[in-house]
Amino acid sequence: MSEKISVDIVADLVCPWCWLGKRNWDQAVAQVPEVKVETVWRPYQLDPTIARGGQPYADYMKAKFSGEATERWKQMRAYLEEAAPGAGIRFNFDAIKIRPNTLNAHRVMKWANGQGKANAVAEGLFQAFFQDSRDIGDIDVLTEIAGAAGLDTAIIADLLATDRDEKAVWEEEVFFRKLGVSGVPTYIFNGRFAVSGAQEPAMLADAIRQAVKEPAAADDEDD
Repeated sequence: MSEKISVDIVADLVCPWCWLGKRNWDQAVAQVPEVKVETVWRPYQLDPTIARGGQPYADYMKAKFSGEATERWKQMRAYLEEAAPGAGIRFNFDAIKIRPNTLNAHRVMKWANGQGKANAVAEGLFQAFFQDSRDIGDIDVLTEIAGAAGLDTAIIADLLATDRDEKAVWEEEVFFRKLGVSGVPTYIFNGRFAVSGAQEPAMLADAIRQAVKEPAAADDEDD
């Protein structure tokens, strides 16, 4: 039985459930110290139609959650704000100014995956957007967050000035949509099974233990 697993977290950086899910995931991993967990962040754009320069947040939310959807958003927001302190986070929805396009943020996450720093970059992006009301579609903001997580700011700035890996991010997102991912966060364990939503740490920890019993296909041959 392998004590090492791989988990893909499909998420968007402007999804409040994903920040809550990220914190719950951190706690879950800590609950199962005997298992080595490789976490890979995967892209998902909740709204890829947003202009690259972003859109005023208040206008966007008013259009998205109008009519009957208004009450649904109020209920979701109330739940998120109630759950946030337990996860050590704070949502500051009323102060958010821009609803960004997240393609560039996902490019930075792709590069951070390659450097083993994606968890730190994800945390920085979530905090910048939801707590500090910063525009995570802005290249300077993205470069600063990447640098704080240990990436080379000069390289990141140069890459963001190009279209490097834009196609790769799109293709990766399409791949996971075709797999059936329609909401985020979604955790995919060893390519075997998935858990959707910002589940409690205990449930995610149980999923980690289950994944040890269901290794990836390549691991089957090694056992």
